[in-house]
Amino acid sequence: MTDELTIAGIEAFGHHGVFDFERREGQVFLIDLTLGLDTAPAAASDDLRDTVDYGSLVAKVKTAVETDPVDLIERLADRLANVALGDDRVEWARVTVHKPDAPIDATFRDVALTITRNKRTDS
Repeated sequence: MTDELTIAGIEAFGHHGVFDFERREGQVFLIDLTLGLDTAPAAASDDLRDTVDYGSLVAKVKTAVETDPVDLIERLADRLANVALGDDRVEWARVTVHKPDAPIDATFRDVALTITRNKRTDS
């Protein structure tokens, strides 16, 4: 059995996109993470060392968004899943990358891609 830890609405500024102006000017990306992990050890010990330090994880996710631009949010989402799966306690990660300012010639609220990666089968 796995528990789920969700961190929603992580805001980071990145220069991802296929268009030159996206790379040059950058834009805000919002990230939602849901991690599958066993929280029983932390519940028993009440010790941060027995769970995912989500403060540190968010810092790593922000850095991953804010550096090394890529063309597609598919690649960015995969990168972020790998960041989350870097913690041995994380069994799987669901990552949603929101690109609310995507260059679309229409009124819309959001563009979002959600991926799920499993440490046992996808890493």
